[in-house]
Amino acid sequence: MKIIDKINQCIEENKTFYSFEYFPPKTDAGVENLYQRLQRMAKLAPMFIDITWGAGGSTAGKTIEIGATAQNMIGVETQIHMTCTNMKVEELDKAIQTAKDMGISNILALRGDPPLGSEDWEQTDGGFKYARDLISHIRKTHGDYFGISCAGYSEGHPEGDYQKDLMYLKEKYDAGADFVVTQLFYDWQQFLKFVKEAREIGIKCPIIPGIMPINNHASWQRMTTFCKTSIPQNVHDEMAKLNLEDDNEVKAYGIKLCITICRALMDNGIRGLHFYTLNLEKSTEAILEGLELSPKESIPRSLPWVKPANAKRLAEEVRPIFWSNRVKSYIDRTQHWDEFPNGRWSDSRSPAFGELGEEIAYFYRRKFGEKENIVAAWGAEHANLESISQVFVNFIEGKIPFLPWNEQSTSPETNIIKNELIELNKNGFLTTNSQPKVNGVSSSDDSVGWGPLNGFIYQKAYVECFISPQHLETLENIIKEKYPMVTYQALTKDGRVKTNIQGDNYVNAVTWGVFPAQQILQPTVVDSNAFLVWKDEAFQILDTHWLSLYEEGSQAHTLLKTISDEWYLINVVDNDYINGDIFKLFREVSQQKQ
Repeated sequence: MKIIDKINQCIEENKTFYSFEYFPPKTDAGVENLYQRLQRMAKLAPMFIDITWGAGGSTAGKTIEIGATAQNMIGVETQIHMTCTNMKVEELDKAIQTAKDMGISNILALRGDPPLGSEDWEQTDGGFKYARDLISHIRKTHGDYFGISCAGYSEGHPEGDYQKDLMYLKEKYDAGADFVVTQLFYDWQQFLKFVKEAREIGIKCPIIPGIMPINNHASWQRMTTFCKTSIPQNVHDEMAKLNLEDDNEVKAYGIKLCITICRALMDNGIRGLHFYTLNLEKSTEAILEGLELSPKESIPRSLPWVKPANAKRLAEEVRPIFWSNRVKSYIDRTQHWDEFPNGRWSDSRSPAFGELGEEIAYFYRRKFGEKENIVAAWGAEHANLESISQVFVNFIEGKIPFLPWNEQSTSPETNIIKNELIELNKNGFLTTNSQPKVNGVSSSDDSVGWGPLNGFIYQKAYVECFISPQHLETLENIIKEKYPMVTYQALTKDGRVKTNIQGDNYVNAVTWGVFPAQQILQPTVVDSNAFLVWKDEAFQILDTHWLSLYEEGSQAHTLLKTISDEWYLINVVDNDYINGDIFKLFREVSQQKQ
């Protein structure tokens, strides 16, 4: 969705909104930390976030990657910066198209700062000279698809002249900019003067003030010096009273100052606030609390999985449960679908899943970290199956942060069946996905709730795991004799199938919700065809992210290769969500094998 449409709606309803800015970290570990921070700060309900481009386009790739992840996995509307510095037109076109393909529909168009090591900005051969040229180009080549914003300087650009800058801003507005985000400032009266004078020359679009909390005196001084920011005398006077070596004292004053500035702006009719977070969260969160803008209570999930803020996927309401813990992979496999299923999986699903791109494989390699770190987490040696099972137990107990099949730590609903899963893994069933049975729990429940208020949530118990041929044979016999409500599908890496499901196109809703004045929603399903795709991915993960860690011929390598070559990946659904006990079934299998 274009941000300008959201802004206009807030202005029409006289509501205050806010947004956050982040920069791409230099290291892979920093990127992973930022993703965790984005997830936490998304709970503060910003209207949008934006991701900077980096001096001279130095972080262009990471900017788009982070923007796409925020848009599609964290579910927050995302705007990316784009600059003219060191970028030829064809390079910009490629970046713009990539952003579009990733579902990003908002760009902050800038001229950009000089490249690192240069004092003066120079136009790149074959590139644009001004931000207005980039804005015009995006509008010419992509029409109204993108929401476009531009930068404004309430005190004048560091390299320019205040009055000329106002005219340049008018040119950017005339070229097609939807709204303005200003450089940081601490003189709120000058900002209001700037807005008034912008309106007088015909700039009618929203102008959003840039607010930067003070987290550390030295870094704040560097930033304000670089931007040539005017510091009011009263701020100088208050800073002089502080122990500038005490970051906590400086930060506390910075929070108080920003609250004062924001209140003054809001009292004068300014509805939007844009926070330069510097990839930090505490100060921004404290400012919002001081302004009484923080959400009073947590915002409920609209679906069991995070709904992307991606215009292409707005109608999407149904997914196979298999990728619950590996969302980025699912997004990548389905990004080129023309339509997404809503209401029912079988009605409108795309006929094929795409292959995983190399950038996704890189995402997971980076997330898991260096080989030595993974081995330390998952075990340097495995002499027996119990040792491998313990890795899964450690994950469920929170002793390690992720498994090859899980992007992040366990979800709240996993805690409901935590003890059962630990027992399952200790008995040799290596679980990759699961959910507890739920029979009419409130949609506002902290663990399993989703959707509108006053609804009721239902789930069938589900277990997905690697299972040995011996265990599978016993499980099949027990299901046949005693569990008529249980369905299963088991596949080996080379495609051998064992199942009690009739027909080729089996789709089973395993999560659904009932809400006032709505159709029943069934957002997760078990689908026999999709499981064929997931099976290939699950075994590939085993081989590339775990088996490959160990020397060929070692005990660990031999054990994991046996699992990869001989074991089955199985999904088991207990369709009796009222009285069923899927873990009793597995317990009986274990007892017969003893």
